[in-house]
Amino acid sequence: MEKIYGQIDLETIEKLADIINKKELSELTIANGEKSITLKGRKCIPPMAAPAAQVQVPVSVESTLSASEALMAEEVSGKVVRSPIVGTFYSAPSPDKPPFVKTGDEVKKGDVIMIIESMKLMNEIQSEYDGTVEQILVSDGQAVEFDQPIMVIK
Repeated sequence: MEKIYGQIDLETIEKLADIINKKELSELTIANGEKSITLKGRKCIPPMAAPAAQVQVPVSVESTLSASEALMAEEVSGKVVRSPIVGTFYSAPSPDKPPFVKTGDEVKKGDVIMIIESMKLMNEIQSEYDGTVEQILVSDGQAVEFDQPIMVIK
């Protein structure tokens, strides 16, 4: 079997792709030092500029919203704060600290309203709007996709 990526052969990549499809994962990244390989699943987003050492093997691409996402987008009124990246949503700077914002809180443009952890980096997300937090659409520790609605501000 031909080695494609360091110690990973094509058969291993195919097995990982099967896992992604069975578990309905959006992507799986395996890193070894400065090298990494990313396998993308059905709910893929367009890749951001990737480092030259990164290898991407698309499994399948689907650009349509699921029925529940489309319904949620129709029901939400107000300014929707969307996830700028794929990662994990955190409402507070640490587990023992209060959340950045709660439903009913007033926010101003530039206020930190959440953290999204991506690739072991904690990214503070600032509000793009002034207003009142009407709804928080995801729970603490939940995985979020790129452009997924996170919060509604009125």
